[in-house]
Amino acid sequence: MSFENMSLSSQDNDGSIAPLKVDFIFKGKSSTMELNVSTSVSDIYNRARIAFDLPDNTILKLLYRGKVIGGGGTANKGSGGNKSCSCCSTVTHNEHLFLAFPDGVKTTTKPAKVLVMATRGETVTELNNKRSDPTIRGFTSLTETKQPSEARVWGPETVQNKDYKFCRFESCNWQSFGHRPQSSTPHAFRALQLLEKLATDPGVKAVIIERELVVGTLGEIDPVDDRLLQKKKEQGACLLGYNTGGGMRIDVKLRSDDLQDFLPYNELASTLIHELSHNWVGEHNELFWTNYGQMRVEYLWKHSVLSSQGYIVDGRTTADIAGCAGLIRGGMDSILKAVLAELVREMANHGLTVQSIAPLIEERCKELFAEHKKSERTGQILGNGSGGENNGVVSTDLRNLALAAAERRAKQNDNEKSA
Repeated sequence: MSFENMSLSSQDNDGSIAPLKVDFIFKGKSSTMELNVSTSVSDIYNRARIAFDLPDNTILKLLYRGKVIGGGGTANKGSGGNKSCSCCSTVTHNEHLFLAFPDGVKTTTKPAKVLVMATRGETVTELNNKRSDPTIRGFTSLTETKQPSEARVWGPETVQNKDYKFCRFESCNWQSFGHRPQSSTPHAFRALQLLEKLATDPGVKAVIIERELVVGTLGEIDPVDDRLLQKKKEQGACLLGYNTGGGMRIDVKLRSDDLQDFLPYNELASTLIHELSHNWVGEHNELFWTNYGQMRVEYLWKHSVLSSQGYIVDGRTTADIAGCAGLIRGGMDSILKAVLAELVREMANHGLTVQSIAPLIEERCKELFAEHKKSERTGQILGNGSGGENNGVVSTDLRNLALAAAERRAKQNDNEKSA
């Protein structure tokens, strides 16, 4: 249809109101009536009601060219006096606001089509009075009430850093894990919580923030249908995780081979750090193992520092929660021995020895220890590199502070006795 020959219908040349044919359409039926551009909103709604013999309690909505006429049947009341409207001199300003077609109608050889939508008043009342199902939540309420429980397992203030973090989590929810009544396999919801727990682990956060890492997705390896996992099994190997696109996505095998439980948490954390090391080096060479070893030291040292500061969550240290308390019991010396022993086992599978990288691992241990001692002397709050975020942990040893306070009280008592 050409729009060049179309015009806004308003008046004939003699000043009379030009007739306008309107085709009302309702449930596949149509009714054509002759109106004009001065037809009011209330009039056109009454015409539509008459055309299809609709009861007075029926709620109508008329649509013309995709827009509701009169805001759903209710005229928009205007304000001001009866001043002449600048765009149509034959009607007043207030009357213009009540027009069904305030902008006019495109004049064509065909009638203007108006779509009629009708709802019984009883139906609307019934729906408004219905009580919503309490077992079903809308998307808005779901977002507002979502509180990932496992994300708080490390403490009430422990969340991911706003800049360096895992952006998304994906459990293996396409399998029927935990759906059958007799199944003891953990549900996909628990797998998702475990991924969030890994992401908010203070040790993992320390590693990610130190290296300013952003990982697109942290996901669960499908233990049933993952092709890479099956290929490794055929080769006699065991795939625990893989890194795609240099950190775009990291997948970790969460479940045991019999699918009855999750793997030990400390092993999962070690696997995640292993995959994070692949962000820089793809091959399992000496550079990779050096980086991995240093990251493992940082992970364990973070938990050691929190434990020494007396940071407790529900009566447990973060090292107990992470399952690494035995590795950090002797401080940095124990951590170095544990990491080197781990590297000996892992590097042997790739025909490498730990002797060539051990000095670099030990050097990183000394750096971390020196930084911690310096922060203790200055009494500053140890953040995690997030610009003030400290998770409520103070670097000065809490037990030392308690001892110092006790000494001050003892001296004060002695002075009072001598006086």
